[in-house]
Amino acid sequence: MIRELIETSLSAEQVGDMLTMLGFELEGIEEVEGEPVLEIKVVANRGDGLSSLGLAREILAKDPESKPTELYNRLSSLSVSSSDIGFSITIESDFCSRYAGQIYQNVQNGESPAWLQQRLRQANQRPISLLVDLTNYVMLEMGQPLHAFDLDKLKGSAIVVREARAGEKLTTLNEVEHALRDGDLLICDAERPVALAGIMGGLETEVGASTRNMFLESAHFSSDAIRPTRRALNISTEASYRFERSVDPLGVTRALARFAELYTSITGQNPTSDITEVVRLQPETCTLNLRLDRTRALLGMEVSDVECETYLTKLGFTVSTNATGQTVTAPSWRQDIELEEDLIEEVGRVHGYDKIPALLPEGTIQGGGVFGLYRIIETAKKSMLRCGLDQMWSHSLRSESPLDFNPLRRIEVRNPHSPELRFLRSSLLAGLAEAALKNGGKNVHVFEIGKVFVKGDFEHDESPELAILVTGQLETPHFVQKDVPNADFWTVKGIIEELGHLVQDDVSFALPRLPDHRFHPTRQAGIMVDDGKLWVGTMGQIHPDVALQLGLPEQTFMAEVDLLVFFQNPDRPFTLTPLSRNPSVRRDIAVVFPTSLPYSDIEAKIRERAGSVLEKVTLFDVYTGTGIEPGMQSLGIAMQLRKMNENMNDVEANAVRDAVVAGLAELGGRIR
Repeated sequence: MIRELIETSLSAEQVGDMLTMLGFELEGIEEVEGEPVLEIKVVANRGDGLSSLGLAREILAKDPESKPTELYNRLSSLSVSSSDIGFSITIESDFCSRYAGQIYQNVQNGESPAWLQQRLRQANQRPISLLVDLTNYVMLEMGQPLHAFDLDKLKGSAIVVREARAGEKLTTLNEVEHALRDGDLLICDAERPVALAGIMGGLETEVGASTRNMFLESAHFSSDAIRPTRRALNISTEASYRFERSVDPLGVTRALARFAELYTSITGQNPTSDITEVVRLQPETCTLNLRLDRTRALLGMEVSDVECETYLTKLGFTVSTNATGQTVTAPSWRQDIELEEDLIEEVGRVHGYDKIPALLPEGTIQGGGVFGLYRIIETAKKSMLRCGLDQMWSHSLRSESPLDFNPLRRIEVRNPHSPELRFLRSSLLAGLAEAALKNGGKNVHVFEIGKVFVKGDFEHDESPELAILVTGQLETPHFVQKDVPNADFWTVKGIIEELGHLVQDDVSFALPRLPDHRFHPTRQAGIMVDDGKLWVGTMGQIHPDVALQLGLPEQTFMAEVDLLVFFQNPDRPFTLTPLSRNPSVRRDIAVVFPTSLPYSDIEAKIRERAGSVLEKVTLFDVYTGTGIEPGMQSLGIAMQLRKMNENMNDVEANAVRDAVVAGLAELGGRIR
């Protein structure tokens, strides 16, 4: 049938290969009655490929040597007007966008001519009678299913397209009675169902040898109606196969006109009436802007502007030039076109994917692993595990807790399953406290990373956080070391400093701007990053009242860190310093300071005065007692000094020490 629509020198194998490159895979070639027959696999969204006209259109677009026949041009340009024929057609469902029909009287319905029977057998169709064979032939040729009714068996000279009602039944052409469901789309006359729309006709109104007058149906049905009914009733037909994919909504009357043309050429009789059509819904047109530079970029090959326009025009698209490229309107039979990328695919199919040059990839790529915020989260997890903490997971829904971030900022679930799951968690500490209690409430060192939810002034805030809870002995007692130290404030401080080191951000600690009600009022600290500019969390000892309320030991220490703040500068630069092969020099000093002076100020002054030769500062002793006046403390500080590529002598080391002592005197410190 394709060779009746195009003039080509291509062999059947070449046509099959070309269709495969166009996206219609050739599954085999079989010789039937002396002619090669192609078995083509058509994808689900390309219903236009289920007709010889559609496949011929693809070949003509791809092969410049192939030419359309007079029949192809005639079928592509059939134009039919609708008129009233005195036969009532009513559409009551949006599942039918249009319905057309035509009346034939005194029909001839004997055997089909030999050429028609041969074409049907080649398409694996069984010849039945002239009227039925012509409907099948038009469907194979143009893709539009038709159905012939015995007009004298239709009651009331009316057709009604509606959805089935509960309790209705219909016996189809295969002599099976079906109990219909609500919503099944039906073709009815004035009194009863006469066909399953788009699937199969009814037995009572079939055309046969005794048929004298015929009503020929052509319609467009939605796949949303055909597919559920076909599955429920377990009926699969050539018509349903096409309607489930896509059928050209504007091809309804053209198929009737083609049937009339063939019927007249065979019998010499013309239809009794004109074609009448009822339209409920017009098809939506899809117009897109095709950027030609983007077309070439996505395809990875050069395609000229003229070639793009030529390919699309041959496929039935309407193309016009605009300032940025081309304005393209898809034809009615291409309901799969929705995006600019769909148009680019059309250009690529016709131009030829085999023309894409074999080039090595160009450009930059990212390295493996996780990035951004997820890298921060993964790093925090590894840091906690290295510090000997156990990871916990808790439910994001929970009840009230004294460890909630702010009782006024809780987010309540609209329909909670239970009072215990009433709120979205505003802190991870409550879940860790529960886990600690379930594990005995002592010698517990746990952390959790997860999202917390807080009611903001205008919207709800959601951010990933890290929470830490430690209490009791840091290690299991051993016969070598029976006195194992307990976790304390400095344990948590060290864990936080290790986290800052791994995420390449300097962590510092400061007095909290607003004391946190969950922590001991004088044993808590704010966690700062970015040179003390950003607050990221709080650490310290649990408040005694909160510990008593929860049943936790008073010597429980916690920390809460907002990991999102660490991500404020994810690509912060870091400097690698070469190692010196020269030995280091140590200088120790004992300085008396007021207890109210933060050690961070002291260390900052030491680093400032010592300069680049200072490698490490260590606070190794804190003394209060005999010889130290009240309100003062003696700090033993060790400084490790080293020069690059040369040894530091005592004179140089003492000079650095003296400069540091002079700087500390500015803070009120004096050497012991």
